[in-house]
Amino acid sequence: MTASQLDAWLGSTRTERMPALFIGHGSPMNAIEDNLFTREIRRQGAELSPPRAILCVSAHWETRGTFFTAMERPRTIHDFGGFPEALYQVQYPAPGMPELAATGAALTHGGIDTEHWGLDHGAWSVLTHLAPNADIPVVQMSLDRGKSPAEHLEVARQLADLRRRGVLIVGSGNMVHNLGRVDWNRLNEVGYAFDWAEEARSLIMDRVRNHKLDELANYARLGTAVQNAVPTPEHFLPLLYTLALREPDEPLEVFNDYALAGSLTMTSVALGA
Repeated sequence: MTASQLDAWLGSTRTERMPALFIGHGSPMNAIEDNLFTREIRRQGAELSPPRAILCVSAHWETRGTFFTAMERPRTIHDFGGFPEALYQVQYPAPGMPELAATGAALTHGGIDTEHWGLDHGAWSVLTHLAPNADIPVVQMSLDRGKSPAEHLEVARQLADLRRRGVLIVGSGNMVHNLGRVDWNRLNEVGYAFDWAEEARSLIMDRVRNHKLDELANYARLGTAVQNAVPTPEHFLPLLYTLALREPDEPLEVFNDYALAGSLTMTSVALGA
């Protein structure tokens, strides 16, 4: 898509570059809890200039091909089980933005979804704190399970100009995420990490801070600790989407940089904030 075509989709008005975020979303319970992590997400949201729209890349929507939600009113999806009833009552009634969905699809050679998906908990459990009034249009973008991490980086770069059209891009996942090795007896113990999880966090954060995207895309080559931390890619890929958008002059802020339950981290990143 050329610049003139992008103007046709979203209008010719350019804005100051919006920040881009990666947020460790952790348990769905964070949607209804007031804790160390959710307070920091709220702080990040309060300090943002109001975006025209939010594009969210969540760990919890995997597809064949890349898709964008194009509903006028995306539904709130409760894609989990075994939690308190109060969590299932949460609604995040943000409007959609079909023209942004169409733009995203054109930029990435993807498709639009007008009826299947909506906003899953990777999106709304974060947005309920980041944009609590639910008055900013939200489009969710899927992860193409057929693409390699390096190919996901290329898809992310195709979205870069949206940041100068008033779009806040938010990746939602977890940098270290191995549910199979969670210590459920220490689930809420902030700072508790297995040795391999702490090693993985350190290795990954070194590449994050130094913008070594090629090494992050080949994370399995970073050793056993990182392989344990990223047993499947879906929670790690949203981090790559955010980092791929970083421009040379942009500051990088790290927040919520804590481990939980031995095998999870809530580490989050803000670009240009």
